[in-house]
Amino acid sequence: MLAGLAADALVLVHFGFIVLVVAGGLPVLRWPRLAWVHLPIAAWGALIEFGGWICPLTPLELRLRAMAGQHGYTGDFVAHYLLPLIYPDQLTRSAQIASGLRVVAINLVVYGLLLRRLARRPR
Repeated sequence: MLAGLAADALVLVHFGFIVLVVAGGLPVLRWPRLAWVHLPIAAWGALIEFGGWICPLTPLELRLRAMAGQHGYTGDFVAHYLLPLIYPDQLTRSAQIASGLRVVAINLVVYGLLLRRLARRPR
């Protein structure tokens, strides 16, 4: 019971992490010091996608599910929970690379705006 609840909570944490990877740069526009927190998060998320790796949270969730007597799944978190919402087919290597490129592109735009704004500030 407790392991199942922990697995469900981990899914929420994992989803929140993905939101931070993709959109966590937006608060940086308001609070630039958050970049020290967001940049490593975004880099890790992009690296996972470009490397074709599985996030360490996925095996932890699967282990908790097994401890709770629940069925796990194959593949990674994105393929199991998010791809059915985003793509009709299963996760492919090209879809992973596209995800990584989207993360980089979104964050380049956000940080480009931030740098432009900081450069215009009077000293």
